[in-house]
Amino acid sequence: MLRVGEQVRHALSDMLQRGEVRDDLIEGTVISVSEVRMSPDLKIATAFVAPLGARDDAAVVEALNRNARFIRGRMSPALRQMKYMPEFRFRLDTSYDNMAKIDALLRSPEVARDLDEEKE
Repeated sequence: MLRVGEQVRHALSDMLQRGEVRDDLIEGTVISVSEVRMSPDLKIATAFVAPLGARDDAAVVEALNRNARFIRGRMSPALRQMKYMPEFRFRLDTSYDNMAKIDALLRSPEVARDLDEEKE
């Protein structure tokens, strides 16, 4: 599942980079595909995306979900070794936000004070 997910992620990233999806929101936004999780039967691909520089991230994800059937058709040549072409679902990737929160917590004065006490 992990290997297939990585192959799908690379193919999806390449397709989005080439600008093959004709949607104003998608064409005007740089979209980072951070991870693709495959279902156990490899029939559903959930892509976690992060629109960079977009005003409304949810609108970009909605546009991707609207165009999921078109994207599935365009991915066929790149994933021709798969028995079934997966159905695509797009979700907003929040892992970057979580990392920023953890980083802010680790840099807070309270945590820094506790870490200094442990060194002594």
